[in-house]
Amino acid sequence: MKRLADPYRDLDIIDSRAPRFNQATIGALAAVAVATDWWWLLAILAGQLLIGLTLGRRFCLPCLAYFELVQPRFGEGRLEDARPPRFANLVGAVFLAAASAAYAAGSELLGIILGGLVAGLALLAAATGFCTGCEAYKLGSAILGRPFVSCPLPPRPGRRVTDPVKSGDVTGAHS
Repeated sequence: MKRLADPYRDLDIIDSRAPRFNQATIGALAAVAVATDWWWLLAILAGQLLIGLTLGRRFCLPCLAYFELVQPRFGEGRLEDARPPRFANLVGAVFLAAASAAYAAGSELLGIILGGLVAGLALLAAATGFCTGCEAYKLGSAILGRPFVSCPLPPRPGRRVTDPVKSGDVTGAHS
């Protein structure tokens, strides 16, 4: 199946199902970490999110699993602006790092609360599509006087979609 967007080059947009796959992965593993007191797993998840944010989707293991194993079998989903999910990943990374630091410092209850919060919100987003971090991004944009408007597909020669807004291929993540 032909993709409209290259998942590793077109970083301003993302297949709308990719963040939900990532949220399911992070949420499930964070829940396992909290349930088993494997605080080191929370640190690995935080590191994985940070690696994906800084080095790109090619180095994000859940992203690779989605784009190389799932998307080729089910096709590309609706394209959306990547900024809200990227911000949600940053928030998740900060909370997971704080949870693992709390565990390491001997504050197990704080680690459980922070890790459990990430697990719960990530699983909620995966199951329902309501992404708290994405909505926080949009709210923050409005507060700063820059209301969130989904970005259009970047122009590139040979792209099949010429007006993504009119065709409905690019919309707000969780509008």
